[in-house]
Amino acid sequence: MLSPLVMATLLLFLLGAAAGLLLQKQPWLANRLNSGFALLGSLAGVIAAIKALAQDAPIDGQIWLLGSVHLDMLSALMLLVITLVGVAVSLYSFAYIREYQGKGDVAIGVLMNLFLFAMVGMVLADNALGFLLCYELVTLTTYWLVKTNPEAAKQSRLYLVMNHIGMALVLVAFWLLCRDSGSLEFAALREHHLAGGLASLVFLLSFCGFGLRAGFVPLHGWLPVAEPVAPSHISALMSGVMVKLGLFGILRVSIDFLGASQLWWGYMVLIFGACSAVLGVLFALAEHDLKRLLAYHTVENIGIILMGMGIGMIGIANQQPALVVLGLLGALYHLLNHAIFKSLLFMGTGSVMFRLHTRDMDKMGGLAKLMPWTALAFLIGAMAISALPPLNGFVSEWFIYQALLSMTKLGTSVVAPLAVVMLAVTGAMAVMCFVKVYGICFCGAPRSEKASQAREVPNAMVAGTLLLAAVCLVLGLGAPWIAPFVSGYGQALVSSHLMGQMSVATGATLLPLDSSQAILSPPVIAITLLGLFLIPLLVVAIFKGPKLGRRHAGTPWACGYAYEERMSLTSAAGWLLHGLVLALFILMAVGV
Repeated sequence: MLSPLVMATLLLFLLGAAAGLLLQKQPWLANRLNSGFALLGSLAGVIAAIKALAQDAPIDGQIWLLGSVHLDMLSALMLLVITLVGVAVSLYSFAYIREYQGKGDVAIGVLMNLFLFAMVGMVLADNALGFLLCYELVTLTTYWLVKTNPEAAKQSRLYLVMNHIGMALVLVAFWLLCRDSGSLEFAALREHHLAGGLASLVFLLSFCGFGLRAGFVPLHGWLPVAEPVAPSHISALMSGVMVKLGLFGILRVSIDFLGASQLWWGYMVLIFGACSAVLGVLFALAEHDLKRLLAYHTVENIGIILMGMGIGMIGIANQQPALVVLGLLGALYHLLNHAIFKSLLFMGTGSVMFRLHTRDMDKMGGLAKLMPWTALAFLIGAMAISALPPLNGFVSEWFIYQALLSMTKLGTSVVAPLAVVMLAVTGAMAVMCFVKVYGICFCGAPRSEKASQAREVPNAMVAGTLLLAAVCLVLGLGAPWIAPFVSGYGQALVSSHLMGQMSVATGATLLPLDSSQAILSPPVIAITLLGLFLIPLLVVAIFKGPKLGRRHAGTPWACGYAYEERMSLTSAAGWLLHGLVLALFILMAVGV
C-alpha cells in the first residue's frame, strides 16, 4: 500500500495551486499559501522518501489519474531529490516572491506547486500513460514559468519546441515497448525482453528524447537560454531537479526495462558524458552572465553523471559487478549532490539579484562584507561544485574516478583513459571558473553603486540557502555512511546475479573495490585540512615579535582597483592565462 505521506505530498501541492487560483485578488495571502503548501508538501515528501529508502522494499499502489504507482529505490531517491530541493526553494520563495510583486507573483506560486506535483507524479508513475502525462505537465508548467518573464518569449518557445521534440521521441520509444509487450504497465515492460535490433532502436530514441530534457551536449540548446530568464528559485528547480528527470528516464528505460544488454550503449553514454563535461565547463569559463554561467555548469555536471551511468551500463554488459557498483554509485551520488549544490548556487545568485538587479558579474564585487550569509552559502556551493574536499561534489567525482580507473585495468578500450583525462581537465577548469566567480562577485571592492549599497537578504532567503549549504556538508562528511545506501539503490536496478562483488564500508572509511587504490575518508580529510589552516596561526603565535603584535589600519589591496581601474580583473579577463594553464594541465595529464 502506498504511504499516506506520498498521498499527502501530492495533495498538498494541488492545494497550494488551488489556493493561489482562488485567492488571486488577495496576492499577499495567495503567495503565503502557495509557499506554505509547497513547503508542507515537500516536507512530507522528504519524510516519505527517507522512510522508503530505509525500508529498502518497493511499495505499490494506485492513484487516481496516475493509475498504478511504484516506489522503488530509484523512485524514492528521485522523490528525495525533488522534495529536499523543494523544501529549500519553498522556504526561499516566502521572501523572494516580493521581487515579482505585481508581475505574475501569484501565477509563479501556482505554477511552482503544479511543477512539483508533476515531477513527483512522474517518478512515481508505474505505467506509460501516467508517466507521459506527468512528463508533459512538467514541460508545460516550466514553459509558463519561464514565460512569466515578459522578455523571455523567444526563450520559452525554444524550450517548448525542443522539449516537445524530445517528447515525440519518447512517445515513439514507449509505443514500441508497449506494442511489443502488449501492456502499458511498467511491470510488464520489465519482464518482457525485446529483440536486439528493436531494443537498440528503443534505447536510441529514449536516449535522445530524454537527453533533450537532461540538456547534455549537443542537446543542450534550450538550457543556457531558458534557465537564466526564469525566476531564480525556479531556475534552481529546473537546473537542480528537472533536468534529472531526463537522466531518470534514461536509467528507467536503458537499465530497468532493457537491461543494458548491449555493450556499445554504455560506451555511447560514457562518450557523450565526457564530451558534455568538458564543453560545458569551457562555455562556462567564457561567460560574464552569472546565471548563464551556472546553466553551462549544469551541462558539465549532467555529463559527469552520464559518465557514471555509462560505466555502470558497461559493467552490466560485460558482467563486471565492480564497474556496476562504482559506476552507478558515482552517478546516483552525483545526481543527488548536483541537485543540492546547483540549487544552492542559483538561489545564492537570486539573492544577489534581489539586491543588485543584475546578472552581470562585472557590476558586483565586495559583497562578502555586505551579504555575509549569502557569501558563505555561495562559497560552500562553489567549493562543492568544484569538487574540493571534503564537500559532497568531491566524494561523488571520486567514485567516478575509481570506476574509470577500474575500467582502465581491464585494458579493453582506450575510452576509459581518455575519459579520466577529460574528467581531470573538467575539474581543473571548474576550479578556475569558480575562483573567478567568487573573486569577482564577492571579493575586492564594489564595482557599481548598487553593489556598494547592497545588504543581506531577508531571513527566509538566508535560511533556504544555508539549509542546502548544510546538506552539502552532510553529504560530504557523511559519505562513509551514506554511500553504501546509495550503492544499494543502484544495485536494485540490476539483476541480483551480477552483484557478487560489493563495495565495502568499514567504520568511517570507504574502501574501493580494488584495495590497491587510495582509501577515502572525508572526516579525516576535513580534520587534516583544518589542521593545515591552523598551522600558520600557530607559527605566528610562537614567533611573533612586538611588531607582529601591532595592528595597522589601511586600505586593503584590491588588485589595483583603488589605484587604476584598468588593473582590476573582470569576468572576461585572464583568457591568455587560463589558456596557458589549461594547455599545461592537458600536457601533464596526457604525459601521465
